Amino acid sequence: MVNSMTGFATRSQQGSDFSWSWELRGVNGKGLDLRLRLPEWIGGLEQALRTELNKALVRGNVSLSLRLQRSRSDGQMRLDSTQLSQVLSALSAITREAERAGVELKAPTTAEILSMKGIADDPNSLSDGELVALRSKLVADFRPLLDSFIEMRATEGAALHAVMLAHLDKVAKLVREARPVAEERKAEMAASLKENLARVLENAKGLDQDRVAQEVALLALKSDVTEELDRLEAHVTASRDLLASADAVGRKLDFLCQEFNREANTLCSKAQAVELTRIGLDLKAAIDQMREQVQNIE
Repeated sequence: MVNSMTGFATRSQQGSDFSWSWELRGVNGKGLDLRLRLPEWIGGLEQALRTELNKALVRGNVSLSLRLQRSRSDGQMRLDSTQLSQVLSALSAITREAERAGVELKAPTTAEILSMKGIADDPNSLSDGELVALRSKLVADFRPLLDSFIEMRATEGAALHAVMLAHLDKVAKLVREARPVAEERKAEMAASLKENLARVLENAKGLDQDRVAQEVALLALKSDVTEELDRLEAHVTASRDLLASADAVGRKLDFLCQEFNREANTLCSKAQAVELTRIGLDLKAAIDQMREQVQNIE
């Protein structure tokens, strides 16, 4: 069963320390293009999530965003008493030395002292161990989000599968309609060519009749559309086989649609009959509709 490249999934979690929300979107693309918007201060998170996405997806423009905020903080600034005592002693010594040298110093403010390294800890800062634990929680929570995203792509793919089979049935039906028309036209073309050949031979002197007959036969062969119809049927069979595959087949189906279109164009150019031209145009329309759907298949 084919997968669509279109998908969407969201997920939110509320924890005792952090709350977060995910959003994962996907649209069609030629290859796999991943765009992640994550908190940069959680080291290793982006690489871990990229690995998961690369293992699960083959094609599509995929964007992932994570909003993370602290759920609870006591708001209390933790002071390092030992470090504070050392800093204050150093400031006192500096002040005394400045006075002896006759230098007037401006006393530092409380905020300036607190901003000195090692005196106070940010209540929202995390230790290395806490960061590792948070990253592990986020990676574990991402997997259900990815599963939901893949499930939606599979649901969209099932719909695309049905639509593609309907288009292929229509193409096959048009090819079947074209065969008796082509056979009837072939007989008419042969009769017309024979009549024209006889007229040419009657009014031409010195022409090699065998050569003229060969050229007329070549024209008849070039106007035959049997090969185009055979190839169209072969493309229908190949497309159905691809749709039954478990692999990502979007690129191959896109290539087959180009081949479908090539044969339909040749059929129209050779038609020289109203009914066969109509069938050729209907084929082109069905193939265009099919190719639009193929653009969304992974």
